[in-house]
Amino acid sequence: MTGLEGVPPDKQGASARDLALLRQAIALSAESRARGCHPFAALVADENGHVIATAGNNSMPPQGDPTQHAELAAAALAARVLTPEQLATCTLYTSAEPCCMCAGAIYWCNIGRVVYGLSEDKLLELTGAHPENPTLSLPCRQVFETGQRPVEVLGPLLEDEAAQPHQGFWTTNDSCHG
Repeated sequence: MTGLEGVPPDKQGASARDLALLRQAIALSAESRARGCHPFAALVADENGHVIATAGNNSMPPQGDPTQHAELAAAALAARVLTPEQLATCTLYTSAEPCCMCAGAIYWCNIGRVVYGLSEDKLLELTGAHPENPTLSLPCRQVFETGQRPVEVLGPLLEDEAAQPHQGFWTTNDSCHG
């Protein structure tokens, strides 16, 4: 067993550590849903795999803020404790592909690498036209390519696992309760 089961053959540049940390982010997304929030989560880990920051999604009013996506929140938390030089060697692991807002936050925080589960296209298939997730069709790679420094991206990986917390969520009127 290689730990790469369920990873498409052309996406297997991920290490066993990458997959373990991505699975941790996916588990956090299930916890976010269990709290009544949108099923998204992210974490930032240093080059040795030590988790620096974690965040679930808290983006919907009245309790939340539409800008508080998990990736943005995790990047901001990590930026409060690490220098830009340290962040450049970190990886942000996220249950779903970062939107353009979150990709911008990752870039501005100087995080050097992103590993994500669910692609934006697959997420759109799950959410449809749900008003709480008005998907922007702008891949994070495209956002990063416009920057002055590289951000390495691996994903989508483990899409079936990353999709599980979303199953049935977008057909109900759940909202975040904190």
